[in-house]
Amino acid sequence: MAEPSLPAEPPRDCPLCPRLADFRTATAVEHPDWFNGAVPSFAAAGGDETVRVLIVGLAPGLQGANRTGRPFTGDWAGDLLYATLLDHGLARGVYDQRPDDGLELIGTMITNAVRCVPPQNKPTGPEINQCRPFLIRRIETLPNLEVMIALGKIAHDSVIRAMGAKLKDHPFGHGTEYHLDGPNGPLRLLSSYHCSRYNTNTGRLTPEMFADVFGMI
Repeated sequence: MAEPSLPAEPPRDCPLCPRLADFRTATAVEHPDWFNGAVPSFAAAGGDETVRVLIVGLAPGLQGANRTGRPFTGDWAGDLLYATLLDHGLARGVYDQRPDDGLELIGTMITNAVRCVPPQNKPTGPEINQCRPFLIRRIETLPNLEVMIALGKIAHDSVIRAMGAKLKDHPFGHGTEYHLDGPNGPLRLLSSYHCSRYNTNTGRLTPEMFADVFGMI
């Protein structure tokens, strides 16, 4: 459990991970018009009480969420994720790679295990641990949450640890499903390979494989 006083969303200028804070600052010098901060969760149109599905990614992409300020917005991973959400009735509108495109989530929220962009898309273990209390608190504030979808092993492992479960009993795999004790009731955890350009270009993850995981909901 996270501290009750801890917010579910870190401040935009979160200082808890010095390496990530320094990277944000350096990026802001080069790209002052980018978001360059801890990226907040993308919430369902009806608010926290309507969220039944929580999607947990790895971290903001440099030219994706770190630029736009909305998870999975502005890069290839978002193209596949939002197309899949629209196909499964978890979003409405049109995804146009920008936070003001009018896209709305339905009963769904999108967050990241690490809220700030890491160099080379690789957060360290201590950085993942440092950010986990925000993930725990985020889960605690969703009273009607039923399903979590972890995108990639880092997100999967962080969710398992956030729920106080053991990794050896819940190994990551594409299409795995586990039942966990959540703060507000039982939760299902579904996991998928991350919808990154690398995974899709190499064929490790196909759109059909990705859609199959969301079909498990």
